[in-house]
Amino acid sequence: MGFRFHIRAVSQLSKTVAAAIFIIGLGLIGFGFMIYLLPELFATLAAIVFFFAGGCCTITAIKILFTHRRLYKTDSDYSPTHRKNIQSYTVHRDDE
Repeated sequence: MGFRFHIRAVSQLSKTVAAAIFIIGLGLIGFGFMIYLLPELFATLAAIVFFFAGGCCTITAIKILFTHRRLYKTDSDYSPTHRKNIQSYTVHRDDE
């Protein structure tokens, strides 16, 4: 004697998931077929995407380097106007 533990909502959910997987599978097959038929177009699109991503990475790296250089330059400047509220003092230990 078999028991059925699923309800109608689970059955509907499994049908929806199966339909979504089927549609995604057909889309992937179509996309693969388009790449097979038009490789030059997709190679050009991929080259454009990689060129744009590389340009964005380069610009971001240059911004970070210039910001680091500017911060290091102001940090290494020990002018009295910049550090007028900082006093240096020597700590003496009693056991010496």
